[in-house]
Amino acid sequence: MSFHIIRARRAHPQHPVLLRLTSGFRRFQYRWYHPDEPLFESLREGQNPLALVIACCDSRVDPVLLTDCRPGDLFVVRNVANLVPPYAPDGGRHGVSAALEYAVKHLRVQDVIIMGHACCGGIHALVSGGGDENRDEFIGPWVDVARHALEKVDEAMPGACDADRARACELWNVRLSLDNLMTFPWVKSAVEEGRLSLHGWYFDLQSGELLEYDAERQAFRPLVGHPHVGRNPVSSRG
Repeated sequence: MSFHIIRARRAHPQHPVLLRLTSGFRRFQYRWYHPDEPLFESLREGQNPLALVIACCDSRVDPVLLTDCRPGDLFVVRNVANLVPPYAPDGGRHGVSAALEYAVKHLRVQDVIIMGHACCGGIHALVSGGGDENRDEFIGPWVDVARHALEKVDEAMPGACDADRARACELWNVRLSLDNLMTFPWVKSAVEEGRLSLHGWYFDLQSGELLEYDAERQAFRPLVGHPHVGRNPVSSRG
């Protein structure tokens, strides 16, 4: 079946989506496989990323684009709502945990970044009740990983509207994922020994601002200055 699908797509080279993507790949080839660009010569021998980034699979929030990184700079895990489930060595299929283990144990990254963002569909599903029960099989159970973040929000903001609850839950979810990272024994030991640092980031789609969680102040503050945005920290106290 897949063979016929591939042939059908090749038979329509002017398909607008494929044309856009293949044109982009040509630009990629020109930029990174240029005779004067040696980057992929070294990457053929293996990867040595600067950091692990756990981000949402939202198409508007690409960590590589947001940080203007080169190929090989970031080891990226993307899932609905940038969640890190707690440590659960139960023999199940744990994609996020497997990527985390590979990054920490084998690639020996020195930084792990949780990158949340505004207008997150996964968090909206959690706030609104876990997705459409008539159609969705996996979204509700997955975003329920962040249930504790929503409970913190509802405890701190009783009676708030869904939009305010969702925004606060997006911020709390970054904190929850940082806490869940520390339930992995090899993450915890690496942090305590100073070999690994954990960071919580939040990209505000509406303002174009990148915030960082300040554990001492229990608030998010601008990580990078923005010429059109104030610098008041965004509290996530619960």
